[in-house]
Amino acid sequence: MKILQRIALALVIIGAVNWGLIGFFQFDLVAAIFGGQDAFLSRIIYGLVGISGLICLSLLFAPMDEEVERDTNLQGNRNLNYATEFGEETDLSKLRDDE
Repeated sequence: MKILQRIALALVIIGAVNWGLIGFFQFDLVAAIFGGQDAFLSRIIYGLVGISGLICLSLLFAPMDEEVERDTNLQGNRNLNYATEFGEETDLSKLRDDE
C-alpha cells in the first residue's frame, strides 16, 4: 500500500505544480506536453492526478510516525517518579542489598 501512496503523492505533486503554473503563468504544462487539454493523454493524466488526490486523502487522516512513536513511549512510562515533593522517592538502599 505504501508504494501506491507514494505514486499517488508524486502525481498529486505533479498536479500541484501544474496548477501553480496555470495560476501564476497561465501555462498548462500537461496540455503542452501531451497535445492540449482535450487530447486523450492529457485527460488520462488529469484523471490519474484526480484519483491520486482521493488516495492521498487517506494520508491526511493517518497518524504521523512521530505521533505513533510518542504514544507508544507514553504507554510504557506512565508511572514515572521524578522525586518531587508530590512523588515518592525510590529507596536506593534496597537496590544495593540486591546486588
